Formats: sequence, structure tokens, C-alpha cells
Amino acid sequence: MLDLEPQLAPVIAEPESPLPPQPRSLRDTGLEQQLVVELIAKALYVGGKTHLPVLTTKLRLSINVLREVLDFMVAEQVAEVSWRGDSDIDVQYQLTSSGKLRAAAWLERSPYCGPAPVTLDAWRSVVERQSDQVPAMHAEELSAELADNFLPPTVQDQLGAALYARRSILLYGLPGSGKSTLARKLGTLQQDVVALPYALVVGQDIIQLHDPAVHLPPTARQQQQLRPALERRSNDIRWTLCQRPIVALGAELSAEMLDLQFDASSGCYQAPPQMKANNGVFIIDDLGQQRMPATALLNRLSGPLGQGRDLLALQGGQKFVVPFRAQLVLATSFAPQALFDASALRRLGYKIEVGALADAAYRQLFRQQCRAASVVFDDAALRYLVEELHAGSGQPLLASYPREILGRVIDFAGYAGEPPRLTIAALDQAWTSMFASCESAA
Repeated sequence: MLDLEPQLAPVIAEPESPLPPQPRSLRDTGLEQQLVVELIAKALYVGGKTHLPVLTTKLRLSINVLREVLDFMVAEQVAEVSWRGDSDIDVQYQLTSSGKLRAAAWLERSPYCGPAPVTLDAWRSVVERQSDQVPAMHAEELSAELADNFLPPTVQDQLGAALYARRSILLYGLPGSGKSTLARKLGTLQQDVVALPYALVVGQDIIQLHDPAVHLPPTARQQQQLRPALERRSNDIRWTLCQRPIVALGAELSAEMLDLQFDASSGCYQAPPQMKANNGVFIIDDLGQQRMPATALLNRLSGPLGQGRDLLALQGGQKFVVPFRAQLVLATSFAPQALFDASALRRLGYKIEVGALADAAYRQLFRQQCRAASVVFDDAALRYLVEELHAGSGQPLLASYPREILGRVIDFAGYAGEPPRLTIAALDQAWTSMFASCESAA
């Protein structure tokens, strides 16, 4: 018997907008009226007569919310309409004389007049939701993404398990083995986007969270994928979309950097790095070189990371809880036992050694680097490098050496006015300039 029922095409669910919906009223923003009044007044004080749409751009508040608060300010004789056009939004506002006096006092107390903040509770809720939405990566995908790192299968398996479980990772090994490069590569594996507020409010204080150096805008492909979802509804413009953040710090890290930093010039606090890393990867490179002991650093981070929340304090002593949902990746050239005792090591999720490359992997990487640098390749010269220079000196086949050696080959060739070629003579020049001779030092 023939099936005459119509065949329905499978329904492909479109992605939902990662951004919260646009607040329709001041109450929906979760903000106190006085805070918004002060932000508007300071913007008008600095900018003079201002169109309503311009205020929307400056303060990241919808026209409905701004109009509600401006109506109150006009009634209280803080602001007034200076010009009105044909449409509802074609209107300019300015401060009254008394409004200018109040705005000057508000600016003196707090110079901040940037985007309106969101509440701490609203941000916590979004961070927790986005933390549960980290896309899983399976063995085949990870192997393809890390192909250029030439890692042994055992190391890839350990990395995969750590990423799957979202547990902390300690990468250790010789200097130049590629730990730093690998740590950053792990951060780029997360290909989706997250929502992030420009600023937060805690009591009467504002914390600037968005950092353009860390919170990169979505790629063109990501924007294209999200466009249908973003166009279906109006979104809260106090939030922006960014790639999952990668925050990387090295020897410059100090204990103070993990606390809120008050910036008197902007009138707000700057969020610490672990706060900016939420829903992303927090990398601490050169572990053991910081001004604070490695154990103290681990103690500072491991407890909050395990609980998923951190405790911060304002200048007045008020303490509050913020989410701490990030993948922690530590990289060090020291042996783990030289930095941590047995108890501290147990608190680290995965201890993964990144060692020298296998002979075949090193040769493959060197060929790849030659193509990338447009250096004329010679197989005999590569054999000389591996079997004579490396083997004769005992220098391990580290992942950083091909790029460094080829960089020097290019330097010497450029100085001589010749195209770079991989020759035995060129390798000898590069090698001698890289490694100090103990005999000549004696």
C-alpha cells in the first residue's frame, strides 16, 4: 500500500539570541532610578544639547527607558526639551541651570558616564547558563585542531579529557617545547560566542567588565550564523557579543592584580583578569616566575574555581560574590614537584608534560615552517641539522627551534642581499648565533 501522507521536511531549529531581551521599562533594567538620572545628567553636562538617539548610543539604554527617566528629570526641573522635531525620537534635551549644578557635583563624585551597567544577579545568571553551553569537542575534532602541534596521541588524549571535564591543566616541560603556544591554542578551540555586559553595578559602584583587548568581536562567520536570531527580537544593548575570552598573564602577575582596581580618572573599578576570563580560558604562563609563590597563586585560584565563584571587595570593604567559570591553564618550565607539594598537586586537574618532538614530527614541522617562511628547502640540510647539530650537541628537538632557526637564516640572507635558502652553511650560521659556546666562554 502506498504511503500518501505528505512528507514534512525536518525542522532545523535556529539558534536563540545569546543576548538578553531589551528592557521595556526602567524596572526591567534592574537599576535604581537615581543611577540612571545621574548617568543621563552627566552625559548632557559633557555633551550639551543631545539628541535622544545619541543618548541611546552613549548610555546603551533603549529609547523607552531613557524617555521614562527623562520625563521624570523634566518634571523635577533637572532637564528640559531644547528642541523637538516631527517624530517621537527627533528630540533634543539639555540640562537646566539647577541640573547643571547637580551634574557637576555628580561628576565630581564619580566621573563615570559610560554605558549603563547591568546588575550582578543578571550577569551571574547569564554566565552560569553560558558555562553549561560550552561545546563538547571529541577526539577526531581535537586531533584535527592540534595537527600543527605534532603532539603524541597520549598528550592529545590527556588534553581532550581535561577539556571535556573542564578541569584545570598544568602544562610543563623544557623551555621552547611549545607550552605557551599550546595553551593559547586550547583557548581558540571554543568556536562559539558569549554575551557580556559592558559594566556591572554593585551598590553605588560601577565595575567596567568589557575589555576590547580580551573580549574580541565575533568573527564574520559567527555574525552570519547569529544574524537570524538577533533580528527576531530587540536585545538589551547594555550587553555585547564576543568570542569566548582568552586571558593570558605571565611573570608580570601579582597578587594585587587579582583584586578589583579602582581607576580614579574613570570613576569606576576595573575587573580583575579572572573575572574577565569567565566563560573562556584563563592562562597563567611562566608559572614560578611571578612575584607571588606558585602555591599561593594556586591557593588563590583553585578554591574559587572549584566552587565556581570568587569573592571580591570594594575600597570601603564591602565584599560580594562574582562567578568564576573558566578553564584554568598553567604553563611552566619547572618540574611540578619543584613548585608544589603533593597536596597542591592533587588540586590540579591534569598534569601534562609537553616534551621534545619525535624525529619525524620535528622534520615535518621544519618543512612546514620552510613553506610558510618561503625558504628554499633542502632535505640534505635538514638531515645535517637533525643528525649532526642536534645529535652532536644534545639539544632536544623542541617545537620552537624550527621557527627560530629559519628566522636567523632569513636574517643572514637579508643582510647578504640574497634569497633565503636552507643550506648547511646557513644552518651553521644560525646555530652558532643561537647557542652560546661554553668553550669560548672559558
